[in-house]
Amino acid sequence: MTAYDYDLFVIGAGSGGVRGARMASQAGARVGIAENDRFGGTCVIRGCVPKKLLSYAAHVRDELEDAAGYGWTVPDGTFDWPTLIANKDAEIDRLEGIYQKLLANAGVTVHQGRARLIDQHTVAVGEDQITARNILIAVGGHPVVPDIPGAELGFTSDQAFHLKELPRRVAIMGGGYIAVEFAGIFNGLGAQVTQLYRRDKILRGFDEDVRDALTAEMGKKGIDIRTHADAARLDRQPDGSILVTLKDGSTLETDAVMFATGRRPNTTGLGLERAGVETEHNGAVKVDAYSRTSADTIFAVGDVTDRVQLTPVAIEEAMAVVDTLFKDRPRAMDHANVPSAVFSHPPIGSVGLTEEEAVEAGHAVEIYRTQFRAMKYTLPNRDEKAMMKLVVDAASRAVLGVHMVGLDAPEIMQGMGVAVKAGATKETFDATVGIHPTSAEEFVTMREPVARRG
Repeated sequence: MTAYDYDLFVIGAGSGGVRGARMASQAGARVGIAENDRFGGTCVIRGCVPKKLLSYAAHVRDELEDAAGYGWTVPDGTFDWPTLIANKDAEIDRLEGIYQKLLANAGVTVHQGRARLIDQHTVAVGEDQITARNILIAVGGHPVVPDIPGAELGFTSDQAFHLKELPRRVAIMGGGYIAVEFAGIFNGLGAQVTQLYRRDKILRGFDEDVRDALTAEMGKKGIDIRTHADAARLDRQPDGSILVTLKDGSTLETDAVMFATGRRPNTTGLGLERAGVETEHNGAVKVDAYSRTSADTIFAVGDVTDRVQLTPVAIEEAMAVVDTLFKDRPRAMDHANVPSAVFSHPPIGSVGLTEEEAVEAGHAVEIYRTQFRAMKYTLPNRDEKAMMKLVVDAASRAVLGVHMVGLDAPEIMQGMGVAVKAGATKETFDATVGIHPTSAEEFVTMREPVARRG
């Protein structure tokens, strides 16, 4: 029998890779892992964790403004960007240390450096060649920079966490969740924000009512959302500002430009071809339901596969691979009804099908929807409304989708995710007693549909 250095070798020490390595080692496997950057991956180092910390900071301004409505007299606050970034960096350093300790405590051998595949059982890390019975690819993705003149003047979401100072004016290119999240962050911290998106409406792929509700609320906060707007070039002005020239010939002057124009898998230079691993047109690794690639001994999880780009999904995919390889419990991850959140201002929570997806899938649906001002905003008289929506199959009465824009939407949606995953019907929601007074109770008090389709 061929002797390998490891039973499993993991390429990439992000959330999916670290979880897979730890669990495989604890199951008795000999495990090695390679990382050429920081431990923690996109989520911990340059994604969801630092982004949410900045989002919390941006919400403080609203809290200070609302305080007067509750009888508080608060002196005018001042914000210091370098302090926020330094505190954020300290927290990221702490979390990275935890990831390193988890690997060490699990007995995983760490190889620092960029790994590349030699064949289906061999990986090179620097000058070292390492063999493994199975290989797990968990290298994540990276932001895409548009190919336009002057693109070097802009920055990506990775770089946004390390800006030396807060821009006075910032133009954000893109209409996805990263773009709207950073629009809210920069706006909340005091910058003048213009968001440029080449299509007709932000957040493509989200429920139409969610898209409309968030657009309206972002506008109330002073964020200038311009659709059918795509940059053709960037030019540095004599005063240091940046002139953005759009494809329609119009221009916009700003102090900084952020690109949030999509992400691509980190597969370049990975040696996939040598190992017989097939990829999609965008470089994503092709996998089956068990996360197995076209090479039988090589698996891939997380953003590199371009399935559902969420940290908990990468972790669960990795757990399924470990169960399949080392626990004699072959299983595929169930990607249906994965709850998600967008930490926009206000935030979004969603689980299940959008109204459009439900109709396209052949469901006759009933739509339940409400809009209201959260109780928290009544005394400050803040003009911000929540939108809550249920998509219900008219025949089976199953709740196919739950969507919310508004205060605490991500926290509320976790519980909704359990209900949808369990197959709750509209009658289940109706029979559930609401917690009063909360926004969440609206999900169990909507009685009459506002529309029927299909």
